[in-house]
Amino acid sequence: MSNGILLQSFHWYTEGNGQFWKEIKEKVEDFKKKGITAIWLPPAHKGANGGYSVGYDAYDLFDLGEFDQKNSIPTKYGTKDEYLAAIDALRQQGIAVYIDAVLNHKMGGDEDESIKMVRMDENDRTQHIGQPFEGTAFTKFTFPGRNKQYNDFVWDFQCFSGIDYITDEDGNGTSGIFCIFNQYGDNWEDNVSSENVNYDFLMGCDIDFRNPSVRKHLQDWIQWYFDLTKFEGIRLDAAKHINFDFFIEWIDFIKASVRSDCFFVGEYWTFNHPELVAYIDSVEGRMHLFDAPLQNNFHIASHEKNNYNLTEIFDNTLVQSHPDLTVTLVDNHDTQPLQSLENPVEPWFKPLAYALILMRAKGYPCVFVPDVYGATYTDKGNDGQDVEIFMPAIDKLDALMTARQLFAYGEQIDYFDHNNCIAWRRTGDDEKEGCITILSNGDEGFKDITLGEDFAHAVFYDFLQNRQDEVQLDEQGNGNFLVNSCSVSVWVRKK
Repeated sequence: MSNGILLQSFHWYTEGNGQFWKEIKEKVEDFKKKGITAIWLPPAHKGANGGYSVGYDAYDLFDLGEFDQKNSIPTKYGTKDEYLAAIDALRQQGIAVYIDAVLNHKMGGDEDESIKMVRMDENDRTQHIGQPFEGTAFTKFTFPGRNKQYNDFVWDFQCFSGIDYITDEDGNGTSGIFCIFNQYGDNWEDNVSSENVNYDFLMGCDIDFRNPSVRKHLQDWIQWYFDLTKFEGIRLDAAKHINFDFFIEWIDFIKASVRSDCFFVGEYWTFNHPELVAYIDSVEGRMHLFDAPLQNNFHIASHEKNNYNLTEIFDNTLVQSHPDLTVTLVDNHDTQPLQSLENPVEPWFKPLAYALILMRAKGYPCVFVPDVYGATYTDKGNDGQDVEIFMPAIDKLDALMTARQLFAYGEQIDYFDHNNCIAWRRTGDDEKEGCITILSNGDEGFKDITLGEDFAHAVFYDFLQNRQDEVQLDEQGNGNFLVNSCSVSVWVRKK
């Protein structure tokens, strides 16, 4: 992954109509031109909402847009054949494919079952509300449209620890958090986030990884998926809600029996840096994690403007403490406006944020597709009224991705000596000459930097073209490198 760039190819409101896989196929050459080396594709399986599902309401992991289930044959993104054609086109361009594994829960059960359960307190999931009772819930998954093709596993209540919608003894439908009395008792799994005391349950039918049949089934599924797609990596959804012992076993199985060099990145979304470090220790470094604290720093910095101290931008982040296990990002489908973890970075700051993940030596940067191509969508706001959101393509992002490929090599020397203007130099390597990146969240700024006599009288220009002037070094290789107000420049030697 030397100077790799991961693209998140979708957002929450990516247009459906079964055209997405075709669009990915059509864009592969542009992805390559922009410097994309890997692409994170959305969940390709059939969701409970059929052809409208984003994919996180997982129904049938073996239906990739092939069977008539949930009122649709294609998924929101297209058919299985179109999915495989898109993957083949990406691979022909040398772009690695990361699939999205949604393993925490299932939704859209085919049959209901009579089960014993108890309502749990939403804020303390270990506390019962009332007495246990008998009710019914759609916890049986038989996938009649697939008719046991590829796999004949049937999910029932013994495969789940909780449910969020039930019919009680009086025939009343009720929403809530209900712990299921299965063969493992009336409690949640351990080794999950301690938020809400125990954050095993998130939504739908919560999968119980204490069940060995479930673990074996998910091994069978990932083997089938790899044989079909030959993926290079896996994004692990909702990791904070899943027993980390399962991930240890599952990842070790994949490394030993499926793909030894498989890349893993977990979505453990919290701004609590020590919690992320503890999770990395728990899984013994088996997966990367998205740097949620860094994303939050970007969000805060974009709102505080010149009141934010840029020298602290990496404080309490994963890329600072565990750079070799970190995927850095600016925004994603959950942080975008109107979404559940809404935490967007203001557009003016995004060129700076992307410079901070693309031009530095540590971390594996993930670029969000609306920032590359722009996006417009409509959803309900907090008041129930329609809100139209426009996410512009970010100015200079293409140039920053190109600059990463051409210049971001070698040792990194930081110049974090001013609250509103910071810079760093990449010294280059045997083949690449390196660069100087400087950014400001306030007034026009500068950095006096000495490159040494090897650079005597060298002329530098701003690769991003935000500055039109040039910088000529003196006989000692000293130069005064400038940056516009609330802007970023990447200075490289003029040939």
